[in-house]
Amino acid sequence: MPYANVADRDAIVDEMPWEDRNLPVTTFAQLSKTAASFPDRKAVTFQMFSDPGAPCETLTWRELQQQTAQVANMFRGLGVGETDVVAYLLPNASETILTYLGGQVAGIVNPINPLLEAEQIAAILRETGAKVLVTLKAFPKTDVAQKAEAAVAMAPNVKAVVEVDLLRYLTGLKKFIVPLIRPKVPVTHKAKVVDFRKEMAKQPTTLSFEDSKVDRVAAYFHTGGTTGMPKVAQHRYSGIVYNAWLGARLLFTEEDVQICPLPMFHVFAAIVSLGASLGSGAHVVFPTPQGYRGEGVFDNFWKLIERHKVTFMITVPTAMSALMQRKVDADISTLRLAFCGSAPLPLELYKRFEEAAGVTICEGYGLTEATCLVSINPPDGEKRVGSIGIPFPYTDVRIVSVATQIDCGTDEVGEICVANPGVYGGKTYTEADKNKDLFYPGVDSPLGDAPQYLRTGDLGRLDADGYLWITGRAKDLIIRGGHNIDPAEIEEALAGHPAVAFAGAIGQPDAHAGEVPCAFVELTDDANVTVEELMAYAKDKIHERAAHPKHLEVMAELPKTAVGKIFKPDLRKSAITRVLDAALEKGSVAAKVAEVAEDKKRGLVAYIDSDGAATKEDVTAALGAFTNPWELRT
Repeated sequence: MPYANVADRDAIVDEMPWEDRNLPVTTFAQLSKTAASFPDRKAVTFQMFSDPGAPCETLTWRELQQQTAQVANMFRGLGVGETDVVAYLLPNASETILTYLGGQVAGIVNPINPLLEAEQIAAILRETGAKVLVTLKAFPKTDVAQKAEAAVAMAPNVKAVVEVDLLRYLTGLKKFIVPLIRPKVPVTHKAKVVDFRKEMAKQPTTLSFEDSKVDRVAAYFHTGGTTGMPKVAQHRYSGIVYNAWLGARLLFTEEDVQICPLPMFHVFAAIVSLGASLGSGAHVVFPTPQGYRGEGVFDNFWKLIERHKVTFMITVPTAMSALMQRKVDADISTLRLAFCGSAPLPLELYKRFEEAAGVTICEGYGLTEATCLVSINPPDGEKRVGSIGIPFPYTDVRIVSVATQIDCGTDEVGEICVANPGVYGGKTYTEADKNKDLFYPGVDSPLGDAPQYLRTGDLGRLDADGYLWITGRAKDLIIRGGHNIDPAEIEEALAGHPAVAFAGAIGQPDAHAGEVPCAFVELTDDANVTVEELMAYAKDKIHERAAHPKHLEVMAELPKTAVGKIFKPDLRKSAITRVLDAALEKGSVAAKVAEVAEDKKRGLVAYIDSDGAATKEDVTAALGAFTNPWELRT
């Protein structure tokens, strides 16, 4: 049946209760079901280089199931049980896919962002109690192996390190040269080190142990960007299978081909893209270890779509903007849909992309804490640009007033709260303290009696036709003298300027109002515009005077997460440093902000260096009117 509106969604829910759908209980059961249905069809393809003619490695569904079993057996042989953790610190590769799947069959898999620093990686390894870490063997032009070595030295709970050697993907002269220039990484930890492919080859292609019989925690995904200690969210098989079912019921068939240039440490690639293929049998292509960040990927993107006959692309606004600066230079007639997530999509970019690529864009919404998918602009229905669509079947969304904790009416803005099979009520995070005040008690819903509603931290509204709109982040609100300002209003106004590619707005410290609006912009290629012109444009477009930016800064590139979200903590650090330094200078205090770092309890803390030239009293006199925490280092 088509999926075009709320009535179609409700008709699916009315077919039967979720628990009566008789779906596979585990990831391996889901994989086995798909492999039995489409054994010889392509399942996954990894391409090391972006050249459209470069070699690629493809596994059929039968091969993917067999190799997943081998990898799960390998982990069990390294002492991993159902409650033990297999972490991986890897770029995209065939081994990454196998580790993600095999890790959750043998135990609990824990993908980790390789862009984190060694100390943060070690903190996650300790938090999850990881027993095994799968990572890269030292390789030119990457420091993943070096970070892994340092992290394991700080995480004695890791008993085995399994190394993936990218050398096997090379051919010709490169295959000869790399061993000669491979970096030397001294080992300082005590973990056992083994080779991924050699250990895997020793294992049978069927499970040597009994698959789990009941639902359980199967994955840990950390949240947060590249600073501070990320929180660790728990995913159960039931949430992973729910996302697979959504992919099969609403999005794909075995005839579809996805291209997913996003990292496999993120839920968008692992849970949404690969997960949807696990349910539907669709073929999914991973181009280069770095995905969109890989050398030549944007330049060759349309040719890759032609090569693999892609029907569905996974993307984010930053990638779409980059693609629009390149000509569509290939036959992309197979491409019919683009699923865009991670950040709001500017209207003008939406229009330019649809016109240039001739493809329908479906904006969607999900979050790590809910095992991802929550809503989508219906593939067969109206796409309301700027909306994140209608909630999926068996996903119930409430909009709750932040002030009164009462459900909001139509088009009233409140906090988006979600209940669905992916929400692990009361146990979203591994740290119990992080789950306090994270849920609202249930009401009658399609999910049965009194489900737990996850507080997403996103502000939004539901319109009269059931479309969900995000208006900002509850924690991102700029509070100017007690007046709440939604940064989205500023960002949307600036994004309308033809010279602006992306905009991010935050509250910068202010001695009088607590916070005042501050904006950062990234310009389009060859743009020619001044800060003064942008400030005047913002004042003209932003009707609320209090929301006019008091400072605007043009950056060569806004800081972004691996999936294209503007990373606001870095913008806040920049603003805090600039404002506090100016206050110290104005007060003739011989001190400067050395760094702004995230503290687990206090948030962003400014660390002040004075080399002994200023006292705590001097700094207090200059900064006492600001609410931002700071410390003087002498």
